[in-house]
Amino acid sequence: MVLKKTAIFATGLIAGALIIFAYLFKPYTAPAAIGSEVSDADINTLISRLTLANYKGTIKGLTTFGDRRQGTKRNEDAVGWIEAQLKSYGCSDVERLDFVNSDTAPQPKFPLSLEELNPSGGTATGGVIGRNGSGPGGASQFGYSAPTDKEQDPMSQSNEALRALNMEPSSFGARQEIYCTKIGTTHPDEMYIIGAHMDGIGWGEAVNDDASGTALVMELARIFSAPDVQTERSIRFILFNNEEAGLLGSIAYAKQRYLLQGKEEPAGSGKYPEPKWLGMIQHDMMLFDHGAPKADGSINKNQRAEADVNIEFQSKSKLAKESRELAFLFKDANDKFATDYPANVGPHMINTDSRVFQDFVPSISLRENERGAHIGAGWDPHWHQHTDMFINFTDDDFRLGLNAGQTTLSALSQLTGLTVKLSSKKNK
Repeated sequence: MVLKKTAIFATGLIAGALIIFAYLFKPYTAPAAIGSEVSDADINTLISRLTLANYKGTIKGLTTFGDRRQGTKRNEDAVGWIEAQLKSYGCSDVERLDFVNSDTAPQPKFPLSLEELNPSGGTATGGVIGRNGSGPGGASQFGYSAPTDKEQDPMSQSNEALRALNMEPSSFGARQEIYCTKIGTTHPDEMYIIGAHMDGIGWGEAVNDDASGTALVMELARIFSAPDVQTERSIRFILFNNEEAGLLGSIAYAKQRYLLQGKEEPAGSGKYPEPKWLGMIQHDMMLFDHGAPKADGSINKNQRAEADVNIEFQSKSKLAKESRELAFLFKDANDKFATDYPANVGPHMINTDSRVFQDFVPSISLRENERGAHIGAGWDPHWHQHTDMFINFTDDDFRLGLNAGQTTLSALSQLTGLTVKLSSKKNK
């Protein structure tokens, strides 16, 4: 009998402290409407700059650092490379946030369940297989599932150079993560947070989880940082570290920055080191929607024709209504501006950095599949595996990630009040 393992992230005490902040300090209030209407032409101008070649190139650059496992030199080197890229884009205020992953910090735990992976006996209505357990975040799973165990053996990697790069084990200690900011012209004191996590595991290249999301955030930072692009509100682009160790990087960011929101520093300067949070949008695993496992556990080799971008919010969060509205705003943007793949909305956001923010600010995540119902049921065979490598994805896969980027770009343009200067448009 094959058994299921469910990852439960032990963020208890720290996450609890953050929830206390939500009660002690200013509750979330919806932002006022932006001052000007955003033109479709300006949005399409930016979408034309988000190219498949650039997206793939940024992912390829991240693979230079192997799986970027937290607590290793390859992770530190990747942080430095991301920092250099953001500076080259002209993104303002590129900064590092310091935190510590100690042996007393919450670590992921993997209790073993005695639930069968694919129960036999059929369904009450005579079907071969139907409801097949529950996933994290309140999701229900249907159909066949495949194992989702994390790869633990570095020798599973047959590429000798990559195996050697990834051999250094993780150690406890100091950590850093990178962010930069597009400063708003009329509301520099308000911002949307655009995130992904740059660390990975699995002894491969961590391409899908989560170079695919990291590269999207970096590409969006590049595009919005162009000198001919202005937004009324600020945008923060952040590449979290230590997500795979229990969301520790996003927890550290929220703990350190929550109480700084909206404070002008120095007074009278017009500068806001931490603008007020208006929304958090996470990008985590963007490429692979090949459908459900078959009875033998195998997965289709090609992207399925009905592949889509999954936009998730958490229906049990304190700001479920506002997060749902944000999710459907993103779906509407996809309906209007995406070139290849549609989007759908689900209510079970879980196990990614936006989880940390969901009770303080409207929060959503964009993914290849629903995290609990699909990824948790083994729909992605490369998840946390040595096979999560650039060579194992096709342009159809990369294009799904690109369309998630188009979705965020177009929605964010509307939320922040995008303007592209006319003189520059003629030259693009």
